[in-house]
Amino acid sequence: MASWKEISTNEEWEQALQNSDNKALVVLKHSTACPVSFNALQEYEAYLGKSPNTEVDYLLVKVIESRPVSNQIAEDTGVKHASPQVLYVKNKETVWNTSHWAITEEHLNAVLN
Repeated sequence: MASWKEISTNEEWEQALQNSDNKALVVLKHSTACPVSFNALQEYEAYLGKSPNTEVDYLLVKVIESRPVSNQIAEDTGVKHASPQVLYVKNKETVWNTSHWAITEEHLNAVLN
């Protein structure tokens, strides 16, 4: 079972983005105040609990508590902020993203595996 790592500083994000040249990353932007986001987190964890792509680092950013990081991710990726939102980043480029009710275990599996 894979698990996600929470990032809460711009330095952690910058390091993850730089490392995406070597290992792709998937970021879940999560709002702790939103029921849709709670559902997305459950789907993300369900995906990670089965047979996730092990060639990927999985991250979580709490958008309310870590607003500067969330904003920096939007700026660096060129993907307009939403939450919940999943971004798949390889070689510092966003190759896929989705948000809200489209964040499902099945969808993650189809794109990432």
